[in-house]
Amino acid sequence: MRNLLRLRNVRIYLFGDVISTLGDNALWLAMAIWVKELTGSSAWAGLVIFCFTLGSLFSPLGGVLADRFPRRPLLICANLLAAAVVLLILLVHGRDLLWLVYLVMFGYGLIGAVTGPAETALLPQIVGEDLLAEANGLQQTLNQGLRLVTPLVGAGLFALVGGGVVAVIDAATFGAAVLSLLALRVNEPAPAGGVIAGEPAAAPDGDAGNGGDAGTDGDAGTDGGRLSAGFRFLAGEPVLRSITVALALVLLAMGFTESAGFSVVTVGLHHSASFVGVLMTVQGIGAVAGGLLAAPLLRRMTEPMLTGLALCTAAAAVLLLTLPNLATALVAMVLAGFVGPWVSVAATTALQRRTPPAVLGRVAGAFQLALTIPQLTSIGLGAALIAVVNYRVLLVAIAVVAVIAIGYLFATPETRRRVPGEPVGVAAPVAQTTP
Repeated sequence: MRNLLRLRNVRIYLFGDVISTLGDNALWLAMAIWVKELTGSSAWAGLVIFCFTLGSLFSPLGGVLADRFPRRPLLICANLLAAAVVLLILLVHGRDLLWLVYLVMFGYGLIGAVTGPAETALLPQIVGEDLLAEANGLQQTLNQGLRLVTPLVGAGLFALVGGGVVAVIDAATFGAAVLSLLALRVNEPAPAGGVIAGEPAAAPDGDAGNGGDAGTDGDAGTDGGRLSAGFRFLAGEPVLRSITVALALVLLAMGFTESAGFSVVTVGLHHSASFVGVLMTVQGIGAVAGGLLAAPLLRRMTEPMLTGLALCTAAAAVLLLTLPNLATALVAMVLAGFVGPWVSVAATTALQRRTPPAVLGRVAGAFQLALTIPQLTSIGLGAALIAVVNYRVLLVAIAVVAVIAIGYLFATPETRRRVPGEPVGVAAPVAQTTP
């Protein structure tokens, strides 16, 4: 980590990311609380997060933009647009303009669908391939640490100054992100003629799931070709395909915890529903530790191996939560905290190492959508099942699905290699950063 933080670009990039993330998380909570106060309805408050998630479903289109334009200028424009969009909250003074809150949150998600793939594609240009795991791990550690404090920050700011001022503060954090991006010294390959120059094949053998090249001139001239390139690359690259399908399978069940969590607390542990907050804090502590451990683990194992370890940990955590014991539940939540950072660092690093730079934005956008849809489906299904199925059955079902996903993950020979091999998509040389 010391070598990472010696790099000027890394310090600047992480500063902007932390400030922006702090503002984002505070705004989401403040808007939900505000809607709850205006309407008295928890359902209307929950719709705030739904609108944001709905916007994030456009990540494949965001990936197209991330490959069509230089990533740093694209991120600058996206952050400026986000600052302008969030200031529309200042027009809301009552229930008659409540729709504007939902529109802003949808726009927030839509802009995030662009910034997510663009940031994933830009990071290798900032740190170089040898420090990718450390950079992703540190970013996860900082973000998970923020999750411990942003609920208090968001709720506290709303109580002190109201939703409008929170929106202004969030807009200022986007300004800080823009200044950080402007201060970066990065040389990016320039797009040529509307298509990324020299865009490579979708897979090493030039065939991505019998779909041809991922972005060659033959299909990149059409919107459909550009949009499908990320999906076809994921389908054609064995390791990325295995990680994507395995995580999608787990997320198709993991959303059950959103509903089962309250039953764990009230039925299993005999506490009030508010005790969920204590368990979430314990999980957050585990997540910070997981972020710190991710990079050292990736130095000793491949990305699929770390993904498999995370899924094993998730299965152990949910099985421990079936036991009506507080100490066991606290251990389970610490273990559950490890899962998110390990999965995120392993999957993101695999994407960045194995995907050619010219198509990385589209691959990241396709990957994001491939995981968002099963997660949303699982949350809705869990909310319906918890009314008719014992929560312990749902938790055991999650563990079973995790084991199936691990089996699928290592069914591919490439994912069973014990020593990390050469990346499948050889990245172009990155610009040297300035210490």
